[in-house]
Amino acid sequence: HVQLVESGGGSVQAGGSLRLSCEVSETIARRYYMAWFRQAPGNEREGVACIDNTGTTSYVDSVKGRFTVSEDTAKNILCLQMNNLTSEDAATYFCAAAYTCTLKESHNQYWGRGTQVTVS
Repeated sequence: HVQLVESGGGSVQAGGSLRLSCEVSETIARRYYMAWFRQAPGNEREGVACIDNTGTTSYVDSVKGRFTVSEDTAKNILCLQMNNLTSEDAATYFCAAAYTCTLKESHNQYWGRGTQVTVS
């Protein structure tokens, strides 16, 4: 059973915060590292953050200091805490799984369906 299910998206005012979650199936959680991507209309999918099994994280420059990726390994839940949101952060956010902590779309094998974030 291979599944990634995102939740937590919504509409928020600029400067506000949202916390995204991704339920990760056991099959994926045992073998893969996790990442968050986002895609705004008309734009390419962009890697936002990833985390490896030591808790080491990597972020795209535009979210450093504002976003925090974390993982509850006991519950197989990946989270993305997003603070001080701007209109540039509005997008559909996807969780993904790869054999390494990477922000490269092509390196990720599994994808969720996404959750939408709107910033007004």
